[in-house]
Amino acid sequence: QVQLVESGGGLVQAGGSLRLSCTASESIFSINTMAWYRQVPGKQRELVAVITSGGSTTYADSVKGRFTISRDHAKNTVYLQMNSLKPEDTAVYYCNKFLATPLSYWGQGTQVTVSS
Repeated sequence: QVQLVESGGGLVQAGGSLRLSCTASESIFSINTMAWYRQVPGKQRELVAVITSGGSTTYADSVKGRFTISRDHAKNTVYLQMNSLKPEDTAVYYCNKFLATPLSYWGQGTQVTVSS
């Protein structure tokens, strides 16, 4: 059964931190490079961070130096540590395999709201 469950979002003041978690089904997690995405209403989903099965990471320029992606293979879980949050980081955050398309299965996401 395909499953993606994101959690950890919330309301935080600018400069604060949040840690997002995403538990994925084995079929998605085990063989895939995983990623975090975010979406603001009316805009396309944006790629935020990527992690390979070996642990190599890549970040969007807008979050580089502030966000850290990691994964726990034993728990089929991907994390996104977000520090120094800015109001422009406000979005619904999703995890999925890298290069997932709008037609791919997506979880419900987790809302992150950063107040100024």
